[in-house]
Amino acid sequence: MDLFSPRHLLIILVVVLLVFGTKKLRTIGSDLGAAVRGFKKSMNDGDHEEQLAQKQLPATGKDAEFPEATPAASAPRRDDPRA
Repeated sequence: MDLFSPRHLLIILVVVLLVFGTKKLRTIGSDLGAAVRGFKKSMNDGDHEEQLAQKQLPATGKDAEFPEATPAASAPRRDDPRA
């Protein structure tokens, strides 16, 4: 026997309609749709911002996120007697 046969789904739908009513289900559906649209829009905006950031990075050929550390020129050396 199938867990969610069409008969079971129809009974669940009728119970949900009786509990919430058509007006409440309509508002829940529209609110859920607006939330999904807002989520998709923010995901696309984030992708667009990443693309702009990639275009603005200097073309150095090295990984810009993890630059190699360079020793400071003004740091005193250990074998320097003045330090």
